[in-house]
Amino acid sequence: MKIRHVKNGIFTAVENIEETLVQPAEGFYWIDADVEDLAVLQPLFGMHDLAVEDCMQEEEQRPKIEIYEPHYFIVINSIRFDDEEIFLRALNIFLGRHYIITVTKQKINELRTLKPILWEQEVCRPDQFLYYLVDLVVDSYFSVGDRIDNRIETLEEDILMHTKKSHLNEIIGLRGEILWVKKVLGPQREVIFTLNKKELKLIDDQLQKYFSDVYENALKIAESFETYRDLMGNLREAYQSSLSSRANEIMRVFTAITTIFMPLTFLTGIYGMNFDDIPGLHYRLGAYILLAFMLMLGFGMFYIFRKKEWL
Repeated sequence: MKIRHVKNGIFTAVENIEETLVQPAEGFYWIDADVEDLAVLQPLFGMHDLAVEDCMQEEEQRPKIEIYEPHYFIVINSIRFDDEEIFLRALNIFLGRHYIITVTKQKINELRTLKPILWEQEVCRPDQFLYYLVDLVVDSYFSVGDRIDNRIETLEEDILMHTKKSHLNEIIGLRGEILWVKKVLGPQREVIFTLNKKELKLIDDQLQKYFSDVYENALKIAESFETYRDLMGNLREAYQSSLSSRANEIMRVFTAITTIFMPLTFLTGIYGMNFDDIPGLHYRLGAYILLAFMLMLGFGMFYIFRKKEWL
């Protein structure tokens, strides 16, 4: 657990957690905690049992905002895209009048990249901290969306050029990841809408207007992932179409080969009959003439098929 006093974006470490119970003359306190620290924090800050239970749960949290006295409990999901797999990590936030507590199970990049922004913007209130944090989390969805878009384009090119069975597994896997994120985006959008529209005592009225911009970005992200879902459906259709086209191509080649060998088989069938009265059968060069004729016939048909683009 790390405790910092934040004043105009400048961080000062605090050793004694008891100091955070009293509102400072200027600035606010930021407590960056793990779930194990809740045993200490809950009695000090009067955290509701249900909020603490939500933080302790193993499964992914549904984004939400709950109003308690004297703080708000907010859950949003950070996103990361590593090794073709999407990870959602719950960011639990307790917003008070003179403090903000962030509780996480894993490391979240937004908390690390937030510090320079707080210093640049000279943040001195916890609601400002919340705004910049939520804005960073929402922006991270855009970068993940760009990577998904690039992955879809690469898959499309690979499918059109060289269709493989592994492509289907990639399509199914990526589509499942997109649908999973899409289910989270709805509740998260509602949380941001609440921060934007609902009258909240712990958030300054002027600051609430800034959340409208974040809400618009959340809407754009939801629309983007809806588009990605449709594109994955189109990719699957392209995969099936490519397989059908490849099968048709193979069948066309086999049909052409069969067609070329049909007259050759006809000739060999005639001269393989047990009759003596067959033209050229006893001619000394008859076999060579027949073989030459068969080769000319085979290559002639092959030439005609290539000219007509049947092969």
